[in-house]
Amino acid sequence: MTNADLSDFGTLEFEVFGDATWFSCFAVSELAVVSMGAVGSAVADLIAALGLGTKPVVTVDRRLASLWFQGSIQPQGWSVPPLWDAIAGDYRAQDGWIRLHTNAPHHRAAALSVLGCKPEKDAVSEAVRGWAKDTLEAEIVAAGGAAAAMRSRDEWLVHPQGKAVAAEPLVRWVRRDGPCRDWLPTRDRPLKGLRVLDLTRVLAGPIATRALAGFGAGVLRVDPPDWQEPGVVPDVTLGKRCSRLDLKTAEGLSRFEALIARADVLVHGYRPGALDAILPSERRAALAPGLIEVCLDAYGWTGPWAGRRGFDSLVQMSSGIADAGARWAGSDHPHPLPVQALDHATGYLMAASVLTGLLYALERREIGTAHLSLARTAELLTSLDGTCGGAVAGPVQADFSEQIEHTPWGPADRLRPAILVAGAPMRWDRPASELGSADPAWS
Repeated sequence: MTNADLSDFGTLEFEVFGDATWFSCFAVSELAVVSMGAVGSAVADLIAALGLGTKPVVTVDRRLASLWFQGSIQPQGWSVPPLWDAIAGDYRAQDGWIRLHTNAPHHRAAALSVLGCKPEKDAVSEAVRGWAKDTLEAEIVAAGGAAAAMRSRDEWLVHPQGKAVAAEPLVRWVRRDGPCRDWLPTRDRPLKGLRVLDLTRVLAGPIATRALAGFGAGVLRVDPPDWQEPGVVPDVTLGKRCSRLDLKTAEGLSRFEALIARADVLVHGYRPGALDAILPSERRAALAPGLIEVCLDAYGWTGPWAGRRGFDSLVQMSSGIADAGARWAGSDHPHPLPVQALDHATGYLMAASVLTGLLYALERREIGTAHLSLARTAELLTSLDGTCGGAVAGPVQADFSEQIEHTPWGPADRLRPAILVAGAPMRWDRPASELGSADPAWS
């Protein structure tokens, strides 16, 4: 089916049915299938390792997998807020294109401080035209913002960061001796009783923990007091409890340590060294000796950009994906992927990493910390074979669950799961919820 190197997850065993292919010069639907297949295959391996029965058959619905990469919720009588800030987007500079990511208020403020213009699209466009793209990128990043100049694949592959990312494994593990805590798995809910502490925000990390909740894990998401991401919350908080803590205060840090002490899995999206500055890894290991950690960053864990802020759309610009798309489409503008495939795929690969981490702990008595990045997933995507296909039709009513999901915002349809594990159906025990709607405590 694919030439992807997914050896980090062992031998993947899953079947594929359905027919859908996103229209792109890259094999986006193939990426959806293999990343979800990695989750399903790992769930099946875990069921067998736990002695819950024979290893089940796993299938992935190619059409539904493609649709989940676009979004899983369809509101009834209400709407999800816009995903993008008004000035986020691609701008033409003196010598090419640059993308500004301004969804977070502090990223928006950083970009505007460098450009010295009003927060209006036309004013930003005029200001950007006076800059060389690489210089503006560097200035905005230095000011604490998020931006990416468009590079070609050839330029990225010889760039110091491109070289560093290409040399990294898809999943980099750091392991130590130790067993994981017993949880309460059952044949139909193999992650029942597993406590997952989620410190991630848009978009890959929340997708990872949503997938784990689908197989029974108890996921507690923790956000800062003032964090908001209304455009994605109804999609990614499915199955979770969502709380808030201020880790900059003594009380908040104390409560966070209490959560860590009872957690089985920690999933976070802090850049290298950032979480250690709050709670050192040695302290986390002392609090929870069996804690499995899965860590995400944008641009990889080695190289000069390892600490750079980044998002799916920015990595597409940096790594040559948007440029390759423009050449393929015959366009003089950046042509990104039809969906935020790097985020979605990395999310499922993170979930698969949690599952393989549990397998290692069960079979080899080794506790691991896994490191993944959007940039490394981009390299996986560019290695995949696949056809460009056409626009994925739908979704249609048959793609959704028969049950209405009653969310805090109103009723909604939710896509049926694309990952099918025989005898262990993917389902969620609670609807999507608002950030900060639960106490920061294990239920």
